Amino acid sequence: MSQTLTLSPFELALRLGDDALTLSHRLCEWCGHAPTLEVDLALSNIGLDLLGQAQFFLNYAGELEGAGRDADALAYHRDEYEFKNCLLAEQPNGDFARTIVRQLFFSTWQTLRFQELAQSSDKNFTAIAAKALKEVTYHANFAAEWVLRLGDGTKESKRRVVDGISWSWRYVDELFIGEDAALRPAWEAIVRAKLAQAGLEPPAPVRGITGGREGRHSEHLGHLLAEMQYLQRSHPNAQW
Repeated sequence: MSQTLTLSPFELALRLGDDALTLSHRLCEWCGHAPTLEVDLALSNIGLDLLGQAQFFLNYAGELEGAGRDADALAYHRDEYEFKNCLLAEQPNGDFARTIVRQLFFSTWQTLRFQELAQSSDKNFTAIAAKALKEVTYHANFAAEWVLRLGDGTKESKRRVVDGISWSWRYVDELFIGEDAALRPAWEAIVRAKLAQAGLEPPAPVRGITGGREGRHSEHLGHLLAEMQYLQRSHPNAQW
């Protein structure tokens, strides 16, 4: 059955591309700093997967816009208020536990989102989502395994993962705005089950922090973009 999109295809492609782009940048900040070489490689590879997704979605957004902008132009030549990523994706990494919890929450949402998008009547979205599903399923499983290890580990590792859950939970509501609202029951069931396996519980309900989808971001995105866009802003259209 085809998915009916309530967002315009351009807005949807931009959102999904911006989500993947910002979180990719965050994960690649772990390169050389993760707890083990294996985890270092895993986080970097997840970041690269997301970067590939960002390129596909932003290139398609550029086609739909029809203004001559490709993925590079959309990534490197927009200002902060023009980005439509969710706030969760742009948050600083914090410690390893916080990064892992963020990844569990985000990748579980991505998996459900792409499962629906793979049934879209838009063949471009279908193709991108079908390819990305294998990647995000791995991302979610990787994060869930680490949540289990941390929650079922030492007192310190459990404390840190509990702190990561509390930090990240404030940004969950924004994942389920508009047409994504229908995904929340399935997301909650999966996440609660994964947390329960680790002897963990979600925090008490809190007032969600939103705004990223409308271009109202935390101060962290500006710093991220300043680093990510520096070369292109300093030397427009530079080529190696």
